[in-house]
Amino acid sequence: MKKYLRAIICSFAAVSFTASNASSETVLSLNSWLPPSHPYVIDFIKPVMADIEAVTAGRVTVEFLPAPLAHPSDTFELVRNGIVDISYAVQGYSPRRFKTAVLAEMPFLSDDAVISSVAFQRVHASMLADAGEYDGVKVMAVHTHGPGHIFSSRDIASVDDLEGQKLRTGSIVAQDLAKSFGAVPVEGPASKSYELLSQRVVDGIMFPSESVEFFRLLTHLSTAFLAEGGMYNTAFMVIMNEKTWNQISQEDRALIEPLLGEALAARAGKMWNTVDAAANETLGASIHMYRASADDVAALRERFRPVVDANIALASEAGVDGRAAYNMLLDEIQKLTTQ
Repeated sequence: MKKYLRAIICSFAAVSFTASNASSETVLSLNSWLPPSHPYVIDFIKPVMADIEAVTAGRVTVEFLPAPLAHPSDTFELVRNGIVDISYAVQGYSPRRFKTAVLAEMPFLSDDAVISSVAFQRVHASMLADAGEYDGVKVMAVHTHGPGHIFSSRDIASVDDLEGQKLRTGSIVAQDLAKSFGAVPVEGPASKSYELLSQRVVDGIMFPSESVEFFRLLTHLSTAFLAEGGMYNTAFMVIMNEKTWNQISQEDRALIEPLLGEALAARAGKMWNTVDAAANETLGASIHMYRASADDVAALRERFRPVVDANIALASEAGVDGRAAYNMLLDEIQKLTTQ
């Protein structure tokens, strides 16, 4: 079935490419797997693609496919194999495939998604790209979401109250962090969060603020546990098939390039900051927002240390200096914070 689907898509792409050449236009296909109403799609991906069309005076356009062609974890292969031209993905949905991305999922990075995203992009361009994990695609940008928190249906008055809670997590790093403070991680996609909470399969979730509101989880939550810099984060990539990129004229690539890299990472971060800020207002009026004390954070840092060290070692397995890359990430965050 997969081979049949791919044959159909490739045939369609070939026809589209021929038609595009005839009209001196390049029409790119984009696979989007988040709900069409999600702010990531409406306020980030769509405006960026519109800007690509604008700067190239319509010579390069992007068409969104009517439905996702695969599970989010298979997105990278869709793009690398040329089945679609562009998509976005979460590295953590493919455990151990993108070893270097775990550095951007560490705890206590930043409360500002622009800062964490631009810092991640800088480290990727300077050090992490050398690992070759993204061979076959043009990395338009890597970025993070906003700081990740813990939201629970149970009362939280200290870090000790996290012990024993069943928490929905979305990545291996988040799972390991949850285990380190005595919680029981339950793996599940974000789209299943309402079901997991409403059926009491879990006590809470590890999410950025925006996602709590978007997935309408407030009625099943009573408390948020927030720590400065976030309890965890999530790495994202926006990618284009490498051959597709190279087939775009040199003139148009030069016009598109300034939209990518740090500029695109910052744009993603700005979107997350905006939606998180709006969500925090709603959350603050609806549930108790427990802010971790200095003692809480100190205790968590100690518990998280083995997880941090293990993931630095994992990044090193990809052929880069994981410790140096992590230190660069922290340094870049510090520089951006003080600017």
